[in-house]
Amino acid sequence: MSSPCVEDITIQNNPWYRIISELLQKADIEINGSRPFDIEVHNPQFFKRVLQQGSLGLGESYMDGWWSCQRLDIFFQRILRAGLDKSIPNRFKDLLRIAGARLFNRQSKRRSWMVGKKHYDLGNDLFNLILDPYMQYSCGYWKEAETLEQAQQAKLKMICEKLQLKPGMKLLDIGCGWGGLSAYAAQNYGVSVQGVTISKEQQKLAQQRCGELDVEILLQDYRDLHNQYDRIVSVGMFEHVGPKNYQTYFNVVSRNLKPNGLFLLHTIGSKQTMDNVDPWINKYIFPNGCLPSIANIAQTSERLFVMEDLHNFGADYDRTLMIWYKRFMQGWNQIADRYDERFKRMFCYYLNACAGAFRARDIQLWQIMFSPKGVEGGLRVPR
Repeated sequence: MSSPCVEDITIQNNPWYRIISELLQKADIEINGSRPFDIEVHNPQFFKRVLQQGSLGLGESYMDGWWSCQRLDIFFQRILRAGLDKSIPNRFKDLLRIAGARLFNRQSKRRSWMVGKKHYDLGNDLFNLILDPYMQYSCGYWKEAETLEQAQQAKLKMICEKLQLKPGMKLLDIGCGWGGLSAYAAQNYGVSVQGVTISKEQQKLAQQRCGELDVEILLQDYRDLHNQYDRIVSVGMFEHVGPKNYQTYFNVVSRNLKPNGLFLLHTIGSKQTMDNVDPWINKYIFPNGCLPSIANIAQTSERLFVMEDLHNFGADYDRTLMIWYKRFMQGWNQIADRYDERFKRMFCYYLNACAGAFRARDIQLWQIMFSPKGVEGGLRVPR
């Protein structure tokens, strides 16, 4: 095409264009407008593709360069605030996938390794680029922090203090990632740690990080855990468990936690109960994932645990994601030889879409404290 965007005159009689235009007006977003959150359309087939394919068509057409936006984060914030994600009818394929999620266990032991290979094994060079020195791929705590490193250290400290860690305790870290929390807890609180991950790349780096510490990093499914621990923590892993396995997950935690122990669950959550995740996120970022609701967590934990405390600081994830995005863009040339331009657009879309969703308060971030029988006198936790 000779022009960077499709001129309005060439699409004004396009019925697909009119539908999209009217929808976007509800969010005060213009097609080929001049504001940072307006979109520029480079392919006239964009409108039909989005209406026919929904969220998947929106994301894939961005990856293909069919449209662009200076501030994707604000675009998604406005889309979600206006409820436009609910304005387009579900595609038949999406309905089938939702039905499949209800009928089949998409997070079975065999399938649980898919997310490790698909996302967490992308390459440690990529995650080293965007994350803090502790390699925390979860929300930072920005109450008093000014930098990403400070925010992640504040989060790690808060987790350890909520768990009331003391020297000599045994800590289980379910979904330990690159070992940052395991290392922090062992170094600063004198605990013995076992961490489990389903990513070979994460295990390799975590073992290097924790080599001189009382930390063991295991490559295994959480369902194979049979031990006894004083404390259990799980950060950013429950999103991959899936509704069919929520009860199994809490059963596993229960059988591995000592009677007077404490368990901290750190998870992204949905404000309403759903059976699946966004189709684009499912295909390109976190296969077979599903965001739990408070109802999901309460119903599957109530027989086994007392919910001692619930802390929502999801708004902090917006700032965390935007800093990851900034670091990704600034350091792209360092890794460009390993990833193509379509991957770059995919990763930018992912980080900005998630930031917009947290900013719109469409999704949440919870830290929930559990005890097996209830702490006598109650549990006082830091904020």
